[in-house]
Amino acid sequence: MRFVIITGISGAGKTQVLHFLEDMGYYCIDNMPVFFLASFATAVNEAKIKADNVAVVTDARSGEAFINIGAELDKIDRKKCPYEIVFLEADDPVLVHRYKETRRVHPLAPTGSVEEGITKEKEIMAGIRSRADYIINTSNLLTRELGEIVREKFGSEKKDSFFTFNLISFGFKYSLPSSIDLVMDVRFLPNPYYVEGLREKTGLDREVYDYVTDNDVCREFVRRYTDMLEFLMPYYVKDGRRQLTVAIGCTGGKHRSVSIVEMMKKTFEEKKMTVNVKHRDVNMN
Repeated sequence: MRFVIITGISGAGKTQVLHFLEDMGYYCIDNMPVFFLASFATAVNEAKIKADNVAVVTDARSGEAFINIGAELDKIDRKKCPYEIVFLEADDPVLVHRYKETRRVHPLAPTGSVEEGITKEKEIMAGIRSRADYIINTSNLLTRELGEIVREKFGSEKKDSFFTFNLISFGFKYSLPSSIDLVMDVRFLPNPYYVEGLREKTGLDREVYDYVTDNDVCREFVRRYTDMLEFLMPYYVKDGRRQLTVAIGCTGGKHRSVSIVEMMKKTFEEKKMTVNVKHRDVNMN
């Protein structure tokens, strides 16, 4: 288990990093009061928190109590609880611009200027910054670039472990599914609808599945299409995507599309990829 403490300057991207980690399967808590940190770390170390990895954000929103974060970290060290600190920062002009864009009040200068709050916060944060394992300056980083850094440092060694393929079978006669990324028409394949004894069955039945898939054209199509999706996956990940929704359509959504989705699912699972399946129209009359 990894226990990650995210801290740093307000406006530097701490919440965004937390969201990236949450997408990667981390159990995440934002704005944890600093005086809870040592007891929470103990609970994590003793596996009282049922999660593979945990991340928390603690920062100047704790108020004056934050000056005690060094003592809290010392407690964690004495208990031999492993942790990593990520410190987010950005250049002053960038921080000021971000605050002006969002029109938010700086937590350390609720009645003063943003510049005053930034200066005060950097003074308070100097101690924890010196103890950080990772210092990330986000001044010139795009959101996707920040995501790449987080995934590189805290993601699984297996690049596809946090990417999901969502496969949906559907019938064109019932319209396209909503919120999809790619559509493939498989009406070029043999149609079991016209075969006696198969019309009332679906692609979930072995007889229909074999009829659709047991031919060279179908096997070659699924091989090429899944290879293409696998090829594209790292580029979607680089762009900050965590999942891809692919719709496979035939006329009624009961036979060919269902069979192809099931065949693709099997192919992806053999490659140890994460896949979800939905057969939208399989029960339509």
